[in-house]
Amino acid sequence: MANHKATKKDTRQAEKRRDRNRYYGKTTRNAIRNLKAGGEDKSYSEELPNVISMIDKLAKKGIIHKNKAANLKSKLSKKTAVKA
Repeated sequence: MANHKATKKDTRQAEKRRDRNRYYGKTTRNAIRNLKAGGEDKSYSEELPNVISMIDKLAKKGIIHKNKAANLKSKLSKKTAVKA
């Protein structure tokens, strides 16, 4: 580990960001899993916008790639079309 003050601070900040990003990513993955597991058509349609919003936020912050976000949203939306 470096001995410069700025490098030590950068290491601390990176650790905080990593923990925060892992939390947001895991929370979103759990929301997607719960959405897929839910069997009711009505609740799926109601929860879908919330989950899509979470995915968009992850992509905007750079936690996941924008194409991965698009793929996730597309797959979830296809399920809505099938259930409707």
